[in-house]
Amino acid sequence: MAEQQQVKPLAPAAFRDEEEALSTQLNLRKRRYVQCCGCISALSLILAVVVLVLFFTLFRIHDPKIKINSVTIQRLELINGSLRNDVNVTLLADVSVTNPNVATFKFSNSTTLIYYGGRVIGEAIHLQGQAKARRTLLRNVTVELDPEKIEAVPSFRSDLNSGAFSISSYSTISGRVKILKIVKKRVVVRLNCTTTYRISGRQFVGESCRPELDF
Repeated sequence: MAEQQQVKPLAPAAFRDEEEALSTQLNLRKRRYVQCCGCISALSLILAVVVLVLFFTLFRIHDPKIKINSVTIQRLELINGSLRNDVNVTLLADVSVTNPNVATFKFSNSTTLIYYGGRVIGEAIHLQGQAKARRTLLRNVTVELDPEKIEAVPSFRSDLNSGAFSISSYSTISGRVKILKIVKKRVVVRLNCTTTYRISGRQFVGESCRPELDF
């Protein structure tokens, strides 16, 4: 008697459909996961590029500039070749502070020293203030010069006879620039100027200024 051949029963059609649907669903989820990761990576890269561009352009802190536009002297009175000691000589300076940044430059009290013959003959303190974003702040600085200190300079007589005095000024402004509470930088601006005052014309000529910056 011939052995009957055993036939393996086929899986029901409904079960096969379930397996195919599950496989399709897994592939779809995997594809969506890959697409999501790609989108996140692309957005992160774009965000990093934008931050770098802003950091090197908009958020970059530029150097504030201080400039002396004009200087005049008042109450310089000579009597018999000498200065009147009972009247202080007044030096008036028109100073501008230019802020090229997109944020306000706030500075504390600043000072200006006036030198003649290597000696300090006057000092002024300017009150704190602020230069708005991309604006120029104008200020008038008044310095009282001591006549006794001027006459004590060894070269005073010879300068008086020549009709010209070489005067130097040293100004310092210390402040801070802060952009969106993210980028902060402390800035100290210094300005050295040398000029010649001609007695006959009562004016300053040949001004030369050299700015210095500390961060």
